[in-house]
Amino acid sequence: MSPKSRGRPAGRGKPKTRRQEPVRSLRPSDRLVRAAHDLLMYTDPLEVEQWASGWLGQAWLAAPLGDREPERTLCLEVVGRCSTRPSAHGLAAVAALRRVAPPSERTLLDETIDMLRQSQPEPPWLDAAFAPVRAFRAVDVYDSERVLFIEYGTHTLLAQILATGGTLVEKLSLLQVGAAEAWDGAREPGEVPMPIEEAPVTDALADLAGSLRYTDMVWPRHDDEDFVDLRALAWARSRAYLPERPEFEPLADGERAELVEAFVELTTDSEAYRSLADLFLDYGDGYLNNRPLGWSPDAVAMFLADWLPRKAFLDADDRIALPDALRSWLRFALERRGVADEWITPVTAMVDTWLPQFEHAVDDETSWGPAKQIAAELQARGIDPRDKDAVDEVIGQLNAERLANRFRA
Repeated sequence: MSPKSRGRPAGRGKPKTRRQEPVRSLRPSDRLVRAAHDLLMYTDPLEVEQWASGWLGQAWLAAPLGDREPERTLCLEVVGRCSTRPSAHGLAAVAALRRVAPPSERTLLDETIDMLRQSQPEPPWLDAAFAPVRAFRAVDVYDSERVLFIEYGTHTLLAQILATGGTLVEKLSLLQVGAAEAWDGAREPGEVPMPIEEAPVTDALADLAGSLRYTDMVWPRHDDEDFVDLRALAWARSRAYLPERPEFEPLADGERAELVEAFVELTTDSEAYRSLADLFLDYGDGYLNNRPLGWSPDAVAMFLADWLPRKAFLDADDRIALPDALRSWLRFALERRGVADEWITPVTAMVDTWLPQFEHAVDDETSWGPAKQIAAELQARGIDPRDKDAVDEVIGQLNAERLANRFRA
């Protein structure tokens, strides 16, 4: 007789399948508090700062565009967890964050530390501090890259800063004391010279803070692992020295005219060379670190592959003259800056390397910037750029066409 025929429901006696509840993924703050158990074994405050800086760096890297305080959520959540369940590792987590957190979070972290230390043992590094004692700066002959060494008695903070087309802290490192003295010996034969000199500590820290400010403006965020891990630490060491953002003052008309005249006197006095010299100065004044003559190999690449095709409208004579005129301008500019001939040659050689990229991009109208589109339209219609009413009419028509195309799309 079957179980069903005896009156038992079918399936009785079989193991029941349990419904799986969705597993809650751990938030970064959860993982940080769990990892904070390791802090109880740390005795070196520098290791503690590296640990906290790494967590804050990941919070900064994951933050969406427009989030100006990306570390705040992490600090708030850690404080909430550690306050509700006081523990030695919770105090260590909050104290570690406090060492490198932004100023906006310090009051909350300080209050939490004061509360937790009443019932929990203090970590041995809680009140330890580092003070800068010496600084050095190495700068390449093009003034397009520099390396800062800031010594703190037990270690050296190194920052590699690129300055072509903008300022970017490429890498951050923690090295032994004396790393600056070993710099020249570590350079490979044939590398671009980067002589090193001692610098005032305050100047080096101001340079670092200003460079971090510009790096933080880059989007997508700079995701080099070494930079992300030490970003918060570097900010904590340098933020007090952050200089005012400098106001841009364009090259004076008299200086510009003097440079153009000196250039055509040494090369070719033609309308094309004068027109191109003005373009070279536009780029040099707006984008080179050592304005307006601080050209480097990377600067030439960016000029030909990106800026010139997007920004400038060249007529037939300008395009024919461009390769020779640019080579001549590069030599003219770098000689005026005192760069040795052996380091001018790699810069002029970049013209041949990147000219094909320019020729490919210059006729691609989809890559043109608005100013270049307007200039091309004015030339096509035979309109004098000095005729303001006619120019305004063309701009209005172009804007109307763009709007109509957008609605059609």
